[in-house]
Amino acid sequence: MSISERATAIAEKVEAFVRETVIPYERDPRRDHHGAPTDELVMEMRELARAAGVLTPHILPDGSHLTQRETAVVLIRSGLSPLGPLACNTMAPDEGNMYLLGHKATPEQKERFLKPLVEGRARSAFFMTEPAEEGGAGSDPSMMKSTCRLDGNHWVVNGRKTFITGAQGASVGIIMAKSDEGACMFLVDLPDPAIRIDHVPNTIDNSMPGGHATLTIDNMRIPADQMLGDAGAGFTYAQVRLSPARLSHCMRWLGSCIRAHEIATDYANRREAFGKPLIDHEGVGFMLAENMIDLKQAELMIDWCAGVLDTGSLGTVESSMAKVAVSEALMRIADRCVQVMGGLGVTDKTIVEQVFREVRAFRIYDGPTEVHKWSLAKKIRRDWKASLQP
Repeated sequence: MSISERATAIAEKVEAFVRETVIPYERDPRRDHHGAPTDELVMEMRELARAAGVLTPHILPDGSHLTQRETAVVLIRSGLSPLGPLACNTMAPDEGNMYLLGHKATPEQKERFLKPLVEGRARSAFFMTEPAEEGGAGSDPSMMKSTCRLDGNHWVVNGRKTFITGAQGASVGIIMAKSDEGACMFLVDLPDPAIRIDHVPNTIDNSMPGGHATLTIDNMRIPADQMLGDAGAGFTYAQVRLSPARLSHCMRWLGSCIRAHEIATDYANRREAFGKPLIDHEGVGFMLAENMIDLKQAELMIDWCAGVLDTGSLGTVESSMAKVAVSEALMRIADRCVQVMGGLGVTDKTIVEQVFREVRAFRIYDGPTEVHKWSLAKKIRRDWKASLQP
């Protein structure tokens, strides 16, 4: 199945914008003390994206989304620079949060919480993960300890959350907590005095404004009409968000690895050692050849999984397979790019070292490789048992 002319045209506009306008910003010094781009820098780039007609390009003016296969060709292009998703408003966690709200929010909730995200005027955060040292939810959301209880026409939420990407500086929050009925989701305005940011650690990645905060939610009162959907349906809604968001991570970081491979290829063709260009040395040339293979396999895996999601399937199994295959392939690509470039590859003279760091973190985010393999192994066993039934 071919990609529509509409999506191809959008993707080409995004690529031109990222290459011509965003890439020069990679040397911009406006960073917070964790090394992430400041909101001032992000909003400046977004105004340029708005003027170029590539702001939030995966959501059409009528509010409808591109298909997942169409989204892939656009988000891959936005990822050609680590700053591209920020500039084009295709970044995590906002892209996944917009997808969830687009599918599950009421019209009133969309107007209040979704509209500013789509317009690129606000950032959001998804409050699910909890501190491991306190026995909270991580890869296993059923371990959630944050609680919510109904008190009149408000819900009262208490809990601790960690690795909440972008919480510092976000304007919209989606909070998960557990009630007697089961997991619930709430939409909230940020900042809120009942949410205290305790710590924002330095992490191996630093492409996302606001970092990955640990925070405390203390007796936060949320109006009942700010619950997303129904009480007890939180895990179901999380599944609606999870597979597409997992796959869009693959899309964006594939774009970054395409660019890293371009940089390493240019270096290997220009740099000479032992009497000939590096690429003519088999050890270097073979690494770049292996990159070509992994890049194509990652692209095809993304396209396959996107096609499954476009059928209306949750794609839980397929997105697990894609997340493992793509994240591991991208890690190999980024590592080879660093190796090809030698000393230059570990400096901040190019984005190659950042791509290596970001992809290393990606192997953990949205489920570590090992958790996905474990889940797939359980499915294999279930299917085997089912095959024995008469």
